[in-house]
Amino acid sequence: MAGKGWMEKVSAASSKVYFLLIILQIPLFRVPCRSGMCSSPIHVTSSQLIASEIFPVPVVKALLYPGAIASGLVTQQAIPSWNDLLDIYNLTSIKEASAVVDLQRLEVLAGSYFAVTGALVGLLKRGRMSMFGTLLILWGLVKEGILGKPVNTDPARSVYVYPTMVIALFCALSSINYNLKKATRPAPARTIAKPLQSSSKSKLK
Repeated sequence: MAGKGWMEKVSAASSKVYFLLIILQIPLFRVPCRSGMCSSPIHVTSSQLIASEIFPVPVVKALLYPGAIASGLVTQQAIPSWNDLLDIYNLTSIKEASAVVDLQRLEVLAGSYFAVTGALVGLLKRGRMSMFGTLLILWGLVKEGILGKPVNTDPARSVYVYPTMVIALFCALSSINYNLKKATRPAPARTIAKPLQSSSKSKLK
C-alpha cells in the first residue's frame, strides 16, 4: 500500500529529527529551573535527576554530553571535558537549590520527562510519549506566559518559547505510527441468532 509506505517513512524521519532536537539540546524554550535557566527538556530532566539521585551521575552525564559537545563545537570550537559537565550546566550544588521552582512548573517538568523518554524509545518503537511530553511542555509555558501562573517579576527569568518548538511539535505529531489498515478495516459482521424451530413451535401451542 503506497500511502502506508509514505506515512511510515515520514513517521520514521520525524522520530529521528525529534531525537536529534532533544539529545543535542537544541533550545526549545527558556524557563526557570533548579539549576538557573533551562532551555531544553534534557536540562530540566537532568537537574531533577541529579537533585533526587534517582539515577547515578554518570548516567545523567551521558544524557548531557551529546548536547554539550554540540554546543561546545558551535560556540567555542572545542569539545568540553566529561569532568566539567556538572559545572557547565550549573549542577554541582543542585541538591541545595530550592525545589519550589520545579514544583511551580510541574507540566514542564513532567513534559520534559516524557519528551526525553519518548525521544529515546522512539528510535526503537514509535509511540505517543513524545507528543504527550511536547504538549505538556507547551501547556506549562502557555500557562505561565499568558495566564501568569506562577507570577514572575524578574524580566531576566521570563519564559520564552523558541521557534524550534514548532519543529519539535510537528515532529512529535508526525512520528506517531498510525495503523491505517486497522483504522480502515470494516467492522466484523454480527450474526443474528435465530430461535430454534422446536422452541418456536412450543410457544405457539
